[in-house]
Amino acid sequence: MKTRRQFLTTAAAGSASLAFSQSGIAEEKAPSNPKDGWIDAHVHVWTPDTERYPLAEGFAKEKMKPASFTPQELLAQCQPHGVSRIVLIQMSFYRFDNAYMLDAMRDHPGVFSGVAIVDENGEDVAATMKSLAERGVRGFRLYANRENAESWAGSPGMKQMWKTGAEEKLSMCCLSNADALPAIRFQCEAFPETPVVIDHFSRIGTSGTIEQGDLDNLLRLAEFETVHVKLSAFYALGAKAAPYTDLGPMIRQLRDAYGAERLMWATDCPYQVQEGHTYGDSVALIRDRLDFLSEEEKASILRKTAEKVFFS
Repeated sequence: MKTRRQFLTTAAAGSASLAFSQSGIAEEKAPSNPKDGWIDAHVHVWTPDTERYPLAEGFAKEKMKPASFTPQELLAQCQPHGVSRIVLIQMSFYRFDNAYMLDAMRDHPGVFSGVAIVDENGEDVAATMKSLAERGVRGFRLYANRENAESWAGSPGMKQMWKTGAEEKLSMCCLSNADALPAIRFQCEAFPETPVVIDHFSRIGTSGTIEQGDLDNLLRLAEFETVHVKLSAFYALGAKAAPYTDLGPMIRQLRDAYGAERLMWATDCPYQVQEGHTYGDSVALIRDRLDFLSEEEKASILRKTAEKVFFS
């Protein structure tokens, strides 16, 4: 797997006022009712307080870049752009200790949903998943390259995860390389009722080129009605530069295959707001810059799909 470093205008009428930043990118104030705003479906948070929230073995504090990205720092990025709800993705720094994410969810009721990380080989992984679901978790992160995804078929714990996902409507959220897509397809065939979310276009385009063969494998997963795709991490794909419109043809093919109702937008903050990239440019690609998307399709991608998967 590559490391990760290698690697809104349809809200209800009047729900958010529109302004323009100095860069000319439209900005929206977060609406008073969170349900009227956009949803960022993929964000990480962490704290420099490693005494209260210790890092997992093998992670060093100096590797946390930025050193801090708390919910407050996140909301300062999101709210000027009409984003009022966010899906938090458990950060690898903490591995199976989901405490910081869960505390953020508890402290901001109605604002955050969560995707946790659990040990597939741990004792009674199904019970762990159900316990986390009671605290607002709606998905579980799976790291997938070709080798480890192919091993899922022989893993009792992974089978239990996919089975529990189907029973409890909890999503298997795959941070996958494109070479893992055939193995993910095998899992979808074995567990057709399990909700699945593919993060970051399955990282298609990290090399700078959108490989059509890889994209075709992602498009073919659309035949499984429970599969959704995140349109996210624009900073890391294709030309890797705003306005990111080079990703438009890939997004259009995904829209045609899945329908907008199975696509969701996300930033992958804080990485989207580093090295010259901005939060506003990420929102603007979907909201303003793809003329093949209808207003209703924008509403699905920017809010309704993530609401259905992570907030219902």
